[in-house]
Amino acid sequence: MKIRLFLLLTFAVSWSLVFCYFGLGGRLSHPLFYAMSVAVMFTPSLAALIVQRLVCRQPFLKPLGVMLRPNRWYAAGLLLPPLIVLLAAAASLLLPGVSFSNNILASNLMLSLESVVPPEQLTRIHHQIAILPVHPAWLILAGGTLAGATVNGMAALGEEAGWRGLLQEELAHLGFWRSSWLIGLIWGIWHLPLIVYGYNYPGHPVAGAIAMTLWAILFSPLIGYVRLKSGSVLAAAMMHGSLNGVSMAPAAMLTGGDSLTTGILGIPGIAVLAALNLGLSVYRSTGARPT
Repeated sequence: MKIRLFLLLTFAVSWSLVFCYFGLGGRLSHPLFYAMSVAVMFTPSLAALIVQRLVCRQPFLKPLGVMLRPNRWYAAGLLLPPLIVLLAAAASLLLPGVSFSNNILASNLMLSLESVVPPEQLTRIHHQIAILPVHPAWLILAGGTLAGATVNGMAALGEEAGWRGLLQEELAHLGFWRSSWLIGLIWGIWHLPLIVYGYNYPGHPVAGAIAMTLWAILFSPLIGYVRLKSGSVLAAAMMHGSLNGVSMAPAAMLTGGDSLTTGILGIPGIAVLAALNLGLSVYRSTGARPT
């Protein structure tokens, strides 16, 4: 009952927010979209709190791992996303029509900004980029990783208290892999309304929905393992926040392709995650079991 009620509350509230926002004329490029998306990120933790405390009358923080237990797995959670992003950028170069761009102004990132940023603001961005001492991709990687330990991590905790908190705790009896993949499947499906409205995979509502779900299934064991080894959902939140912060780095490095054929959420990123799942399986088979 706990899992069913948690999922019902999470999906009902979050999907209602998304459908109401776009149904009332909201746009991806509008500042209110970011406020709405942050609110959506907190629906899993809100649902977990309601179910755990108000319905089941059980403690919330300790059973779901919402506690600070600093250890090396916090660092692993922060640093793995930049590695995944770099591997996904390299894998993107293997696909036709995708190449490395040393000129940020010709990169996919700038091309995407041109469609949503006013010309005068875009000109200011060009001037700011021109005086940077290093390629902006490295600044995205550094800043995004730092954000994972701070503001992004706080926002990601809104999701992780539900996914790697309540769900991972309640589904532990299924075993590590089955529970991780099931949580990933739920997590991917939860994203679908945003994907259908053009977020992450603009122009690919159906293929993007499939890619997002597959991506979430494959990322789930990695972040789930960090959650288990660290003993705290905060490490998973920092990993999630770091990923959100560094995800645009490939777009700053590459030119050509699109959201399905480049970057962490595209085919290259999915391939990298599949390889890392295989590596994790080998690692665990050597006796490094989660605790």
